[in-house]
Amino acid sequence: MRNMIIASTSTIHGTDYLSYLLPEISAACKEKQITDLLFIPYARPGAMSHDEYTLKVKTAFANTDTEVKGIHEFADPKQALEDAKAIFTGGGNTFVLVKMLHDLNLMVPLRKKMYDGAIYIGTSAGSNICGLNMRNTNDMPIVMPSSFKTTGAIGYNINAHYLDPDPSSTHMGETREQRIKEFHAYNSLPVVGLREGSYIRVEGKEEILCGNLTARIFKKDQIAIEVATGYNFAQL
Repeated sequence: MRNMIIASTSTIHGTDYLSYLLPEISAACKEKQITDLLFIPYARPGAMSHDEYTLKVKTAFANTDTEVKGIHEFADPKQALEDAKAIFTGGGNTFVLVKMLHDLNLMVPLRKKMYDGAIYIGTSAGSNICGLNMRNTNDMPIVMPSSFKTTGAIGYNINAHYLDPDPSSTHMGETREQRIKEFHAYNSLPVVGLREGSYIRVEGKEEILCGNLTARIFKKDQIAIEVATGYNFAQL
């Protein structure tokens, strides 16, 4: 049974790191009587070290009942993953994250944990890997993964940090919607644009949109639609 929190971002503007997600994470862990969280820091935002990133997460959880440990701190990362009851994959560069997970042969074990009922929390890049592949990331391809395939824990791709066109902008580049349309010229997989502060709460067969904002669903050869809080993405 899946038990996941798939969030567009770790931080809402003007708030502390993870603060808007901590109540949901704490409630999920308390329900399962889980006090240990395995953190996967491989996405390395701003090229920070694994230790620096893990410390940031430990600080965010300092006033909770949850103890955080980075997967890189274990001699056997695969065993650490297999033993974990709660897993958090942070944001950063999706190419770096996916390369590391494939290089260490952790992508398939991570998928297995998601389906075996471990609590999984993903933000940004950590949410991108919940889809079937990483082809809707916004990140620069600074490294080359052996595969773009990800966990496939949900039946569509996530476009995290989804931005609407700004009518007042003088920027002449493609909008996020145009980029996703380019994707659909070659792929049929649905894409969900998650705006900042939105997340998908997955429990079993339900995949419910949470937060104050709508999300945008893109399907090949169809007009994009807006869906409100409470929408169940499982029907995709």
